[in-house]
Amino acid sequence: MISALTLDAVAYPTSSNKHIEVRKASMQDIPALLDLINGYAGKGIMLPRTEFELSENMRDFTVAYDGNRLAGCGALHFYSPTIGEVRSLAVAESHKTHGIGRLIVEALVYEAKMYGLDAAFAFTYVPGFFAKVGFNEVERGELPLKAWKDCLRCPKFNSCDEIAVLRVLRPQRWEQRQSLPPVLGVAGGMVVILPTVRN
Repeated sequence: MISALTLDAVAYPTSSNKHIEVRKASMQDIPALLDLINGYAGKGIMLPRTEFELSENMRDFTVAYDGNRLAGCGALHFYSPTIGEVRSLAVAESHKTHGIGRLIVEALVYEAKMYGLDAAFAFTYVPGFFAKVGFNEVERGELPLKAWKDCLRCPKFNSCDEIAVLRVLRPQRWEQRQSLPPVLGVAGGMVVILPTVRN
């Protein structure tokens, strides 16, 4: 999913973010999450979310608060018993140089490890941000489950220009998984092929 982060969101904990509270989201966070995510969606940077979608996926979300103000958010969405996606990653404009993005991604990666996932991935326009938090660029074809779930409803499906990034959490298990034949996604009885980047 499109990320509203930029390279300036990457920073280590400093005096400017030491008072930031990072925690799992609650239903009371929905209005602030809608404002943040849909503000970026209005600029074409993220996919819009509805109150229903957030309610349905609230357990995926982690939030960062500066006092009573939402400073950022992100979600860890499970795709299989071995892999999950970091998505809906956004930092408020007022907090973009405070390392909030790093704090959120670190919390989501920790959660992925606690659930025993082998890897976490993301689709982004800012691979440099993800590189600084341990992700590497990969071919989209390595992440087939994404194609036949959320990508099908994306307006950029046929001309996607996002970059796939992956962070391996359990290298030995991931290597064993890579030696298995690839699994193709199927939706409505049809094989779904990942969109290719168009220059």
